Amino acid sequence: CPALPRTKFADVTAETYPVGTKLYYECDSGYTRRSGQYRGIRCQRTEKGASWAYKKFECIDEKIFLSTAPTMELDFTQKPEGKTQSPAPQEQENLSEFDQKEFCGPPKTIPHASLSLNKQYYVGQVLHFKCQSGYDKRPPTSGTRRCKKVDDKIIWTPLDMQCTNDS
Repeated sequence: CPALPRTKFADVTAETYPVGTKLYYECDSGYTRRSGQYRGIRCQRTEKGASWAYKKFECIDEKIFLSTAPTMELDFTQKPEGKTQSPAPQEQENLSEFDQKEFCGPPKTIPHASLSLNKQYYVGQVLHFKCQSGYDKRPPTSGTRRCKKVDDKIIWTPLDMQCTNDS
């Protein structure tokens, strides 16, 4: 798809991602990636449809990471693993909604991490736009854009919303 046109004062999200999409987790401020762990995930085709390929990834508190007290670090590592494991069964249920061969559902959440926005999009990708707080004076305050092929050209459908900070 061509470069995504910039939309001022709007947040962009996606609910499904085409096969081949790569996304990367970023640790939140004050947290750091556990050494040697890969932060990327990839949407790949499987026998049952498309699904995300994950590797173990964990963001740990920098204060604890830099601490020399091993007991504190041990306590901390036990807590997030419980959290990281609990969304997984729920995620499997969510994937059934997106039981398509070419698209993955939403990636699982990881404590203290967020996904960086993907810059590469494929035909069929749908992006959801929502005005940021304080910039949504005039409706509609949300909308979608789809990457599609029209007469041998790949385009983004128009966005029928505008976020403004006009009073």
